[in-house]
Parts: sequence; structure tokens; C-alpha cells
Amino acid sequence: MQEINNPEVVAEVTQAFERYERALVANDVATLDALFWNSPHTLRYGIGENLYGHEAIAAFRSARPSINLTRRLDNTMIVTYGRDFATANTEFQREGSTLTGRQSHVWVRTDEGWRIAAAHVSLMPQPGAAHVGGAASTTASADGRPMQRSNV
Repeated sequence: MQEINNPEVVAEVTQAFERYERALVANDVATLDALFWNSPHTLRYGIGENLYGHEAIAAFRSARPSINLTRRLDNTMIVTYGRDFATANTEFQREGSTLTGRQSHVWVRTDEGWRIAAAHVSLMPQPGAAHVGGAASTTASADGRPMQRSNV
């Protein structure tokens, strides 16, 4: 049976996750790029983009204008599986927004340290809050399954 939440490993991943959050708020693109696994297998699903491979993620970050980001984190849960694999999930809210953000990371231990192999970010309105910034619509995926799309 694989060891879950070894305290030493949880501390390592927590430190890497906190480094990522500091870099995100500061828009420290170099650190953000360094914290993603440098692999074509790395992916990031964002609010309005699907990015496949480290190069696409880095290109997205370098092309995005600098944003003033203030976030409040809630309900962060880090779970480690053995010594080399972990997940980090958190809810956040941007200052001045009524949307609840959700962020998920898959972290892997590499020769360079802990790196994000997969990330997913989504936004949803607070229960009972009006949806500001665009309406969601339903479209079909390539295989005909319904997909929710939002321009938020």
C-alpha cells in the first residue's frame, strides 16, 4: 500500500505550492514557467484556454499582459501519494470578484524538484450571485457529448 500524506513530503509540496502562489500573485513568469514540468506531456486547462506542453504554457504566460492579482485562498488540500506524486486543490477569490475560482494541480517530483504536470483553473459564480462577464453556452464536443463553454 502506498503511503498517503507522509508529513515530510506534504511539507515539500506545500512549500512548492506556496512558491507558485507567490509567483502567480506577483506575475513572476520565470518562476511560474520553472514550476511547470518541462515536458510535452504537461498540460494546463485555463479559464479560456487549453494548453498542451510546457512550450505552449510558457508562450501563453509570456504573451499575457501583466495583471494585478490579489487572491484569497480557501480550502486548500494537498495530498501526497508516496514520495513522488501529489495533488493540490484550492478555492480562491480574486479581490473585487463575485466568482469562486477553483485550481487543481498534479505535482511530480523531478530531478529539478517538485513540478506541476497538470493544472486546471475554473471559475463559477457564488450561489445566488449574478453571472458577470459572459453567459455560458452548451455546444457539442467532437464526439457529440455536450460541453459547457464560458467566455469568463
